[in-house]
Amino acid sequence: MEICVCVKRVPMVGGAIMVTPDGLEVDTTMSGFTVSPHEECAVEEAVQVAERLGGSVTVLTLGPPEAAGQLRDMLALGASRGILLQTDGAEWGPMATADAIAEAVGGGSVTYDLLLFGNEAADTGGYQVPVRVAHLLGLPCVTGIKGLEVVPAGDRPERILASREYRGTEEVFDLPLPAVVSVKEGINLPRYPSLPGRLRAKRATIETIEPSWEPDGLRKERLRVPAGAGKKAQVLGAGTEAVPALVSLLDELGMLS
Repeated sequence: MEICVCVKRVPMVGGAIMVTPDGLEVDTTMSGFTVSPHEECAVEEAVQVAERLGGSVTVLTLGPPEAAGQLRDMLALGASRGILLQTDGAEWGPMATADAIAEAVGGGSVTYDLLLFGNEAADTGGYQVPVRVAHLLGLPCVTGIKGLEVVPAGDRPERILASREYRGTEEVFDLPLPAVVSVKEGINLPRYPSLPGRLRAKRATIETIEPSWEPDGLRKERLRVPAGAGKKAQVLGAGTEAVPALVSLLDELGMLS
């Protein structure tokens, strides 16, 4: 079974978000990078399916040359092939991204039985790329999936059962293959890369394709970081001289009877 998983290079969360001086991009100068948690689960799901039924897993990303590092991280988890749709690092919108992915997947040398995506990217949260890729390729698509079963039928699987939770109930979709599926974090617990896996990923050759960018009609005006809650510290004094100020503050807070 041939599976392709599309992942995205995103900044690690936890630090302060800053924008570039022109206000058009997020400043990632001091950021580390990873892939979205949903997409890491998609890679794990693909590897588990390939281990059970045979076949191979390809990981694909669109981004700058540095994104090869995230592909190698996924190869260390068990994927067997990495494809980089190399750009100059500028953010591509969902329409241009889907166009590039559909062209690479549909026009490549491998015919994929299953295309897996994360439900949404951790940075933009657009939810659009999987659906757009499915539309361009004319394939059935389901999103928000937290359970996946491949139904064997002879030498080549013909359908999948994909399930998700919706308003307290479980929905199960029976899809013919090939198909596009976006999964959510929690569908599985991604494994830690082994030392042999890291060594194999380090030696692996990343296939590079330079897609052509097509304008999608959208224009970014500027980015704005929401105002955060201000925090400040007040020094009340030192030693016994601070006691009256401390008592007064506790009284203001209603902590003294």
